Amino acid sequence: MASRILDEVMMDAALIKELAGVAKDTALLQGVLMRTKESPNSSELVTYAPFTLFPSPVPKSVFLQALSVQTHFNTLVDKISQDIDFLQEALASTIEVDDFTARLFKIHQQILKEGRSQSIVLGLNRSDYMLDQREDQTSSLKQIEINTIAASFGGLSSQTPEVHKHILKVAGRLEESQRILDNNPAAGLARGLAKAWELYGSDRAVVMFLVEEVQRNIFDHRYIEGELWKRNIPTVRKRFDDIYKTGSLDPDKRLFVDGKEVAVVYFRNGYMPQNYTNEQCWDVRLMMERSQAVKCPDIGTHLAGTKKVQQVLARPGVLERFFPDQPQAVQQMRETFAGLYTLDMGPEGDKTVAMALAEPNRFVLKPQREGGGNNIYGSEIVKVLREVRGSTERTAYILMDKINPAPIENYLLRRDSPLVISNCLSELGVFGAYVRQGAHMVMNECVGHLLRTKSSEHADGGVAAGVAVLDNPLLV
Repeated sequence: MASRILDEVMMDAALIKELAGVAKDTALLQGVLMRTKESPNSSELVTYAPFTLFPSPVPKSVFLQALSVQTHFNTLVDKISQDIDFLQEALASTIEVDDFTARLFKIHQQILKEGRSQSIVLGLNRSDYMLDQREDQTSSLKQIEINTIAASFGGLSSQTPEVHKHILKVAGRLEESQRILDNNPAAGLARGLAKAWELYGSDRAVVMFLVEEVQRNIFDHRYIEGELWKRNIPTVRKRFDDIYKTGSLDPDKRLFVDGKEVAVVYFRNGYMPQNYTNEQCWDVRLMMERSQAVKCPDIGTHLAGTKKVQQVLARPGVLERFFPDQPQAVQQMRETFAGLYTLDMGPEGDKTVAMALAEPNRFVLKPQREGGGNNIYGSEIVKVLREVRGSTERTAYILMDKINPAPIENYLLRRDSPLVISNCLSELGVFGAYVRQGAHMVMNECVGHLLRTKSSEHADGGVAAGVAVLDNPLLV
């Protein structure tokens, strides 16, 4: 087990140093790569994506629970995205105070008014969990969030198992190395994209990756692109600005960018307010939503991934609305929910505020944002809530029970960082892919996993945000 490996190996500084060198070389050989901070839009100079020296122990039962519930979460996200009344009710208070959610919702309303141009829906999402340590030292799986847009690291996490297998072998741990699971989310995510492209029905049309201005994490995308090219499905990479300059809809609402028909728009951008640098970005988003191209995600699915929707889903009876005849599916999903509390105006929201001010260390305050690094903890909760408690601004947040995983020791390998042992916390992500055509679910799968680990001194943030590093589960 990883903890035991460390107990025996970490006393040997010379061996750790040797293993770290081997690990970095192996990561480079396996293509676990990122561009550098200094030249984020050039591949002339690249480095390894940050990762753990050893895999981290994860209880097998909890890991299998996370995989087994994923297809239910796929179905849930898809049902929410189609439920106009539910989205309207759930987000009513949020759109009053959160401009970003309000702008997305306005596009959603416009599309409903015009009528959807495309009956094919593609969802590629990632459900993230932490293991809450109970008093009896067992772990329970608790969901942090579902990412319904631009869920990353399906590419790089397809390459990391070989790195940890090799390191364990070099450390003389052959038995453990054989317990590292194969994992290929890139192939599964590409399968969803390929199915949507195929249903669109034009061999000449492309899958367009909507990408950011700064593209340090390009190799994560390239693995998925590579899987599509293996199937002879052409891909292009375009930024908002490129689409604004060369994009248009024909009379049938087919989307053309730079002269090429687009079958699928795969969002790897557009999930944060700062991605929309000007009004032209919003014009482009609306044009893509109005088009016949399959959107991953479409605007309803993007809204289904908001924190406010997550909080509303935890209310009694809400899951049953979407799964009226499936009590087992409801139970499986509900078991993963942490306590979630509304900050809407009124007695219930007032109670939440009082609870958070009394014991801030028990909770996390979450704004309606994706991308890591946005959550608020501890004394900061008190500061923020004191400022907003009497105003509707508080409804831009939700409150959630803080999950307390058991820390484990590991080495976090980062370029130009010292080789020191850290107390670490891990977060397990599970990738889902689904395709629906009209009322018919054509594909609904769990397509792989992702383990990210960070030093316990960092409260928030993912790999792309520079806090967490890539890891692999070693099932125990």
